[in-house]
Amino acid sequence: MKRLLNTLYVTTQDSSLFLQNEAVAVKTDAEEKVRVPAGILQSLCCFGNVSVSTPLIAFCAERGISLAFFSEYGKFYGRIEGPVHGNVLLRLAQYRMLDDEERKTDLVRTILLGKLVNARECVQRWKREAAGNTDRFAPALEKLAALARLLRDCGDIDSMRGIEGRAAAVYFEMFALALRPPAGAERRLPAFDGRNRQPPEDPVNALLSFLYTLLKNDVQSALEGVGLDPAAGYLHTVRPGRPSLALDIMEEFRAPLCDRLALSLVNRGQIAVRDFESLTVPVLLGDGGRKKVLAAWQKRKAETIEHPFLRETVPIGLLPHAQAMLLARVLHGELDQYPPFHWR
Repeated sequence: MKRLLNTLYVTTQDSSLFLQNEAVAVKTDAEEKVRVPAGILQSLCCFGNVSVSTPLIAFCAERGISLAFFSEYGKFYGRIEGPVHGNVLLRLAQYRMLDDEERKTDLVRTILLGKLVNARECVQRWKREAAGNTDRFAPALEKLAALARLLRDCGDIDSMRGIEGRAAAVYFEMFALALRPPAGAERRLPAFDGRNRQPPEDPVNALLSFLYTLLKNDVQSALEGVGLDPAAGYLHTVRPGRPSLALDIMEEFRAPLCDRLALSLVNRGQIAVRDFESLTVPVLLGDGGRKKVLAAWQKRKAETIEHPFLRETVPIGLLPHAQAMLLARVLHGELDQYPPFHWR
């Protein structure tokens, strides 16, 4: 299993990154603030007005360190990668599956079943943790189980998307019930009334969108790391500029990784009203809020968990790499079916 490396997140505006003796140096207001050895870095994420020197871009391309650029508030702009690596036969197998309706449908069904199993596991956890008012969780758990059974018997991808949408509505209703931010006018967030995006209309949706962007970046890096094309997906429609396969694979991680982290940050009062630019649409995390989320994200990725299929203890940050590797084995014909990650 590959070694978990670090991601350097640069959020301070008007910062510049440059190469200094095989290390990445960050300068703000003409003063060097930090220097990080390149050997421990997997990627650099730049938020807002952050410049990167040409020598550093070339160095990162040679060393396989990805460079990703976001708006100040977390909207993904693009990535800079070095030469494409990986077995061309793997990518050919990936493209062929796009036209193999039976195999493609089986893969999408497996991915979505993994997503529903993980979502239901989260709802079970929230029911156990609820101090009271647990009556509403039981019907939701039954609905999610019924939708999973319906998904197993479903034979076309469009219908599967519809089932997934129904499951998401049930799931986010329970997510809202599990949100219990601390009392206090200066800390309490407005009510969460369901998932919305582009732009997020409330603080919790802004937090979720930011975490999903971080997850998408990690999954895309993992896919490219094993030689897959992140644009050629099966559940999400293939479109120019869209990392469809990354969006596919991240489905099984949304609930247990991003949603649970968001819930923890809000319920513990670590993210509150003061951490947002404003409460009017579009609602955006402020600089302090982004730094808190990034620190929590890095800490979460460093935690370890046993992979149920590989039977190995791996850092959570390497789970996207493990799933990308398993998908590659399916495409190579070494595995009959893709095993989604089931959280326990």
